[in-house]
Amino acid sequence: MAVPKRKTSKARRDKRRSNVWKLNAPALMRCPNCGKYKAPHKVCGSCGYYNGREVIKKEA
Repeated sequence: MAVPKRKTSKARRDKRRSNVWKLNAPALMRCPNCGKYKAPHKVCGSCGYYNGREVIKKEA
């Protein structure tokens, strides 16, 4: 049976367990109405449009 040669330090163990290094960049797409970047399948925050329809009234 394999046995570790050295004790794994707390820092090395915690670095491995952390989820910071597993993060991905958020997906972004251009709004077809105004051209600003937005999250896919969400209402555009700048113009208020989703799927070609005005969902939220935005003041110009």
